[in-house]
Amino acid sequence: LGYDDAAEYVAARMAGIGLAPGNGDDWFQETPLRIATSIPETAAMSVTRADGETLALQSLEDFKFYPSLETETVDIEAPAVFAGYGVYAPDAGYNDYDGLEVDGKIVVLFRSAPAIFNSEERAHYGLGGTKEKFLASQGAMGVVTIYDDVAEKRFPWEGVVSNPVARSTTWVGPDGAADVSGPGVTAFATLNPASTDILFEGALRSYEDLRAEAANENAAPKGFDLPITISIKGASVFEEFYSDNVIGLIEGADPAFRNEALVITAHLDHIGVDEHERGKKDDIINNGAMDNALGVAMMLEAARRFKEGAPPARTVVFLAVTAEEKGLLGADYFAHHPTLGKREIIANVNLDMPLMLHWFTDIVAFGAEHSTLGPLADAIAADAGVTLSPDPLPEQGVFTRSDHYRFVEQGIPAIYLWPGFGNGGGEVITKFITKHYHKPSDDMSLPVLWDEAARFADINYKIAREIADSEERPQWNEGDFFGDLFAGE
Repeated sequence: LGYDDAAEYVAARMAGIGLAPGNGDDWFQETPLRIATSIPETAAMSVTRADGETLALQSLEDFKFYPSLETETVDIEAPAVFAGYGVYAPDAGYNDYDGLEVDGKIVVLFRSAPAIFNSEERAHYGLGGTKEKFLASQGAMGVVTIYDDVAEKRFPWEGVVSNPVARSTTWVGPDGAADVSGPGVTAFATLNPASTDILFEGALRSYEDLRAEAANENAAPKGFDLPITISIKGASVFEEFYSDNVIGLIEGADPAFRNEALVITAHLDHIGVDEHERGKKDDIINNGAMDNALGVAMMLEAARRFKEGAPPARTVVFLAVTAEEKGLLGADYFAHHPTLGKREIIANVNLDMPLMLHWFTDIVAFGAEHSTLGPLADAIAADAGVTLSPDPLPEQGVFTRSDHYRFVEQGIPAIYLWPGFGNGGGEVITKFITKHYHKPSDDMSLPVLWDEAARFADINYKIAREIADSEERPQWNEGDFFGDLFAGE
């Protein structure tokens, strides 16, 4: 397989640089994965009204079924409740479940999270896993997601149903249990905006009214019981397989710090071949030159520079992870099952899709404002003649969408750099995302500025070197949302 060839290549490069294997005597960490693939013809959904009338919905026209990772057969019928965005954040004074009972029910909710949260907190609360974790604790049985204006713009229905097959992927623990956010929540479907009115006929409020309120940045729709029962059925096929993380390391030289580890990550996978485009297009191979071959190359360059320079005080781990494109799974597996013995991970520096397509004058450091990594990155950027800029795409929730976030979830400060939007970068980056992101055209025909790539790699290396050698380990800022949430500080 192509991924296995890439993993062997990276392991060989790590050995050539002079790194030590990062999993005992092994360069590889075998990561058990499960894929659930839906069987489209089995998908069925219906709505039964209070008067007993049942309306059958059409798969891929009205709804799309998504498979469970716990069971290959789903057959759930339950009363329905609308829960706004499905966000439970009492510490922030926000609770979509106030006054609602969801035990034994199918919960209807908007995708994403309300705009009353800042961009990174909104991204966290908008994650399906965040919502499902709470729903499982309350005994819910299923989730039906509906669209607000933002979701419809980001995930147009024609794109959702362009491939009738739905797949879900997770890792499997040593106990054989699949890692799922919401155990017991097994029925999943998304509704076409054009069909969503059906859920709200005879309810306290209409879908049109709720969606209009959701468009107000200073408000969020309140939940209520729906006068319907929803039935969701469908089947899927499980496939169990293994894929490898690739791990090399440099042992820390300072006895006082060598058991503290900095992990530098870059994902090695991409999205593969567009099978549903076979026969329709000449080129269906998604190459992933920017996303993320260039990031892996920069990680290996950092390894080379660490090895050729003075030994770092702390242990430095170089981790090429699998299944980022499937939900940050390789990073999550490593974060839950690190191969570092007694060493403690104290920070993560992540390299993902560094778009070296313009002469950058600023950089975006996702995660910088949450910990002492921010001032460190700011100083190193200034020495390189560039400035730190705020997130230019807050609506995209980038902070939660790359491998560093799996370390954040374990209470570990992390930072992830992108070139900024200054000096024409906004136009160049937007063009890439629109025309080349997750497409076959993300290949070596793109006009990569190699001098800029070297400059960007240098900044990342110097940040990592400072973390590795500093007397002080990175700390969450006092009162930081993510630090308090995941590290309990």
